[in-house]
Amino acid sequence: MTDQKVIAVVGSTGQQGGGLARAILDDPAGGFKLRALTRNPGSEAAKALADRGADIVTADLDDQASLERAFDGAYGVYGVTNFWELFSVEREQAQAANIARASVEAKVHHVIWSTLEDTRLHIPLDDERMPTLMGSYKVPHYDGKGEADRFFAEAGAPTTYLAPSFYWETLFDMVQRGEDGVLAITLPMGNARLPGIAAKDIGLTAYRIFGRGDEFIGSRIGIAGEHLRVAEMAAILSGVLGEEVRYVNVPPSVFRTFGFPGADDVGNMFQFKHDFEDAYVGARDITLARSINPDLSTFEDWAVANKDRFKIRVVAELATV
Repeated sequence: MTDQKVIAVVGSTGQQGGGLARAILDDPAGGFKLRALTRNPGSEAAKALADRGADIVTADLDDQASLERAFDGAYGVYGVTNFWELFSVEREQAQAANIARASVEAKVHHVIWSTLEDTRLHIPLDDERMPTLMGSYKVPHYDGKGEADRFFAEAGAPTTYLAPSFYWETLFDMVQRGEDGVLAITLPMGNARLPGIAAKDIGLTAYRIFGRGDEFIGSRIGIAGEHLRVAEMAAILSGVLGEEVRYVNVPPSVFRTFGFPGADDVGNMFQFKHDFEDAYVGARDITLARSINPDLSTFEDWAVANKDRFKIRVVAELATV
């Protein structure tokens, strides 16, 4: 089709961008063509996209000029940054600003920016319920993206602000076998609901938003497949995996000590979701999300489809409260 609209996808080999890339490629009659941006066009993931018909373009989020070239002639841009690759809010925000400015310079018609809440609007830095990190943030990987929203507004980019939820894929590493032999999910969520989504559904929802034309430009859309309590997810996984999965609730202060890179950030994130449950859940309207993407997976459907991907390992005895 010669009249296909080009969608330039940042992070085309990652979870979010990869989901959008596959959605475009899976629907050749859908009116869109994939331009996959990557720093490494020789990677196996990039080659796999090229084999399916994607245009592979080299671009660097730290280089606005390279993004302008990559966005040139595109109808849409999907913008996402990866704090966990950088561990720097300042650099992540600079990359977001580059995406915003390059989109305007390239005269892109529609930008979808993958964002999150600035938690400091709910819990100020001097609030001692939660430690302040990196000097200026409560949840750095959230706050930086939320603050970066302004770059798109200031640049005049025609933007849809898409706020995803907890990736259910995170559970592949979180379901662990304690020394007592029982599987468990250890999180500081109490009995609060935890909005979640299959990673592939973020990209598919973005694809459906592009397909709705200008309808959501200027809107903020939070998406989730379901709002489940961790105990409910554990019960569903018990049935899917064929053995008990229990929920071990720990205080955020304990979770922040778990020792993996970014544990303090992630502990603060879960505390934010728990302490401000109504605001966080309310910002992710399942009815709206399903009206855009009726194919959103339920947690149980996702778990059944992915039960062989859980990397269950034995850990030291799990903490309890």
